[in-house]
Amino acid sequence: MRMEQTISTSKSPFATEPIGRLIVKFAVPCVISLLVNSLYNIVDQIFIGWGVGYLGNGATNAVFPITIVALALCLMIGDGGAAYLSLKLGEGDIASAKRGVGNAIVMVVVVSIVLAAVFLIFIDPILTLFGATDTLREYALQYGTIIGVGLPFMMIPGAVNSMIRADGSPKYAMLSMALGAVVNTILDPVFIFVFHMGVRGAAIATVIGQVATFIMAVTYLFRFKTFRIDRTAFRMKAKTCTTVLSLGVSSFITQFAITIVMALTNNLLVSYGALSIYGSEIPMTATGIVMKVNQILISILVGIAVGTQPIIGFNYGAKDFTRVKKALDIALVASEIIAIIAFLIFQFAPMSVVSLFGSEEGLYNEFAVKAFRIFLMLCPLTGFQTVVAVYLQAVGKPLKSAILSLARQIIFFVPAAVLLPKFLGVVGVLWTGPVADGLAFLLSVGLLIYERKQLKEIERAE
Repeated sequence: MRMEQTISTSKSPFATEPIGRLIVKFAVPCVISLLVNSLYNIVDQIFIGWGVGYLGNGATNAVFPITIVALALCLMIGDGGAAYLSLKLGEGDIASAKRGVGNAIVMVVVVSIVLAAVFLIFIDPILTLFGATDTLREYALQYGTIIGVGLPFMMIPGAVNSMIRADGSPKYAMLSMALGAVVNTILDPVFIFVFHMGVRGAAIATVIGQVATFIMAVTYLFRFKTFRIDRTAFRMKAKTCTTVLSLGVSSFITQFAITIVMALTNNLLVSYGALSIYGSEIPMTATGIVMKVNQILISILVGIAVGTQPIIGFNYGAKDFTRVKKALDIALVASEIIAIIAFLIFQFAPMSVVSLFGSEEGLYNEFAVKAFRIFLMLCPLTGFQTVVAVYLQAVGKPLKSAILSLARQIIFFVPAAVLLPKFLGVVGVLWTGPVADGLAFLLSVGLLIYERKQLKEIERAE
């Protein structure tokens, strides 16, 4: 049986197809899937901006961090399960691969239900923590309550889709996400403009879209290509769960740190904004838009990296290091091209983006343009760091991957966010972006140089 598994593994497309073609095959659907996930919030913001106004968008910014927490947890489990699946398939260990998927599914179901319950019970203090002012609170409660109920329908398919991609069906994962986005986009204007339900209508549309994605993702569980899932896969093993979580911890840190960053940034913007000509709500709302637009860029970069992850993980497990290095190099080049294009838009045409989110004027537009140009000044460096972090995760080095992710979002960002506004006021909050991006880039370069040397040493020893 072991010999049959090894033989079938050696014939895997991960081992035989051209790397460039494989990356296109896996990264493009992954990018689209993650973009669709980001667009849930962006679409809501656009319709709310036109139907309710910037205060409605400010309220959704206060709710947004809890969805990032949910995404962080589901990616930790889903990306960890996907990395585990790829590594075990590369080793020819089908039984372990199946158990990893089953254990990951059980974990995400339990975690999603617990998170939804905690958020709904403590929704008011949580919204305060994330920067909801008295002016924004009623909108935030209307939107947040419904989003909280839908958290399991967001998290479960989010985790399952990562493993669907690793199983060799990236298009299916993409279509399941696209279905939800299409449903959300159709229903948003209906609930907001036809039924006049405001932010509550936007939230209902989002959850209905997530339910559609949930149905498609769960259906795939009975159609895995590499094995047939059964009840034995769902028997929890402490070692398997620990390994899955450790492989996904970098994804968790990357996303969860965004929550810390947003909570800190929202509160600083409200505090220092009140001392400026912009007031409290304008800086928080405008910067929230910038962060969500930046999430689109991050989704593309992570999609390229995560789409490359099963290729790197499989070939690393199979000890084909030439293919590992080639996949890494192609991912780095592709991510930098995308990041530079985004940089040009943010620097030279920011109003084309700002105007999508409603018809505002004066101080709001002034601060929004300033936020795009300053906060995202070094976004081209983000692509390099993102690919390196996912590469480390793919080759089974989650600690280094976690350190790199943590450095940008917490170690470099938080001190800058605390110090710079003391000297530059509310604009100082914006300068934390390029400071953190620049320092994280230097760290990622150092880690990659070290890992490439280690890879050469392993090759010599083989």
